[in-house]
Amino acid sequence: MDKELLEEVINRIKDASIAIVGDFCLDAYWFTDDSKSEISIETGEPTIPVKEQKYSLGGAGNVASNLAAMQVKDVRAFGVIGNDPFGVEMVRLMKQAGISTDNLLIQNQNWSTHVYIKPYSGDIEKSRIDFGNFNVLSVETADLLLSSLKDQVAETDLIIINEQVLSGIHTAYFRKKLAELINLFPQTIFIADSRNHIGDYRGAWRKMNEVEASRQCSIDRNPDEIVPLAEARNSAATLFERYGKPLLVTRGSRGSLIADENGIKEIPGLMILSRVDTVGAGDSYLAGAASALAAGYSAEIAAELGTLVAGVTVRKLFQTGTASPEEILQAGTDPDFTWRPDLAGDIRQAKYHGNTEVEIINKWPGKPVIRHAVFDNDGTVSTLREGWEKLMAPVMIRAILGNKYSGADEALLKKTEARVYQFIDSTTGIQTLMQMKMLLGIIRESGFVSEKEMLDEYGYKEIYNRELLAMVKKREDKLLAGELNVEDLTIKNAIPFLKILYDSGIKLYLASGTDTEDVRHEAEVLGYDYLFEGRIYGAVGDINKEAKKMVLDRILDSLDKSDPESIVTFGDGPVEIRETQKRGGLTVGIASNELRRYGLNLSKRTRLIKAGADIIMPDFSQSEYLFELLNIKL
Repeated sequence: MDKELLEEVINRIKDASIAIVGDFCLDAYWFTDDSKSEISIETGEPTIPVKEQKYSLGGAGNVASNLAAMQVKDVRAFGVIGNDPFGVEMVRLMKQAGISTDNLLIQNQNWSTHVYIKPYSGDIEKSRIDFGNFNVLSVETADLLLSSLKDQVAETDLIIINEQVLSGIHTAYFRKKLAELINLFPQTIFIADSRNHIGDYRGAWRKMNEVEASRQCSIDRNPDEIVPLAEARNSAATLFERYGKPLLVTRGSRGSLIADENGIKEIPGLMILSRVDTVGAGDSYLAGAASALAAGYSAEIAAELGTLVAGVTVRKLFQTGTASPEEILQAGTDPDFTWRPDLAGDIRQAKYHGNTEVEIINKWPGKPVIRHAVFDNDGTVSTLREGWEKLMAPVMIRAILGNKYSGADEALLKKTEARVYQFIDSTTGIQTLMQMKMLLGIIRESGFVSEKEMLDEYGYKEIYNRELLAMVKKREDKLLAGELNVEDLTIKNAIPFLKILYDSGIKLYLASGTDTEDVRHEAEVLGYDYLFEGRIYGAVGDINKEAKKMVLDRILDSLDKSDPESIVTFGDGPVEIRETQKRGGLTVGIASNELRRYGLNLSKRTRLIKAGADIIMPDFSQSEYLFELLNIKL
């Protein structure tokens, strides 16, 4: 979905009318601080002081809240609350968000508002406190709720059915009567999201996650299990045949599936580098998808919008977040997707070109005519900076812990190390200055260093660069002294490969997240700068200019857009692969083991496939087979 279509969808959903009939809940976050604890006179036990409390709509309320945040014109809540303070707070939050509460009924007996209280001590979530587990919906309340819904079906474009808890409104009686109501209005889309009774809503579309889909097909899966793509596809196909209505199957970061009369369609997930909180992500996805369906769009566009909405909300920590039209548009403008995650995570699925190490991810149609070849530098050609991660990690760990670094206990140190290495792994390919800017967020989040003590991104980059350049200088000195040769500091067969392309008349471009002057200097030291004829690009020290993505954009924008398959990009990082893939160019991921300079790095293989690589090679030692695929005559 391009930006123009996304803008159109966002504008059209503002005229939609959507009803949600379901289990409306309240999520409560209580942040405790033991520094003000005292011993209770009554019990003799220490008190648990609550320093701060936050409340947000959960369950069906989260779906409604997301719809309201997207500025859907008419959002109607059909549910039941208790005659209690939490019910009052829920109504207040709904009205504040612009959600109609006219059909939110109060049952005075045998009903408490569903509330999930999540106490936090620091960043550790303690045992949850639940209200509403003993609720019993009366037949009278059920009939009144269904009667109101029936009267208003004609006024709505779509109705969401949310079944969240066993003690909610979805009793056997309510489900039977709701199914009868659904079949009275075959032209209206009802879409059910049900944890426990998904099979009961005959005539409705369905939204479920991959584990729920497997269980519906009698395959036992734990909630946190990874479901193979083949199993998820088979389950989706089986359930569409069973129910005769389209369904959406979410797969977390792996995207989602659509099953309808057109077959099974895969929708990729978003690549998100920052810390995420997936609580409520399914509700956000459902709200996005439902709003697009209500506005008359296809299931595919609906799933894409759902993906964008969930991609916004998972970035919001300690809350069941929502996504505004502006945030959705920002997320959907030039988004980064995760491609073929199942293949990326399982090398057993790899398919090779003959008896070689050249892995074919996506077959190229026909015979390409290559005129331009873009190369990443570090890890694709040069290994002068091999081991940079081992230098960056200690810099970041010290920056995060500040004065606590020396005295940090082993648990804190290990936790911080894990966080840093995960961050470095996920941001490989982003220019250093941007990494350091993102580091500031981690430092603030960790809370060990005050704003006054913090450096800015330039300060942390300077500390890291000093150590990195010292390592590079030492290797350059060994090269000049004859203790190392060029082959010791480049990926196997990389320079001969470049020379063949150059001699074939193909224009070469070198792109790097390293500062421009440094990458030019290193290419000159290693003796391949002349092959690029001045087309060497890098960062220029400004976080808003010449980042690696912008370098790739600049190169690719200068080439013939009418013939993207005349361009091939080689890289060991996701940025160069992803940006070329977006433009329709050919991509070769070099999953290099930089320490040995040859052989496969499994972590890189995973990243590169997810970024959209067509081919994966560990190095250039079998380049004759790649020339064959590229249709380059030797």
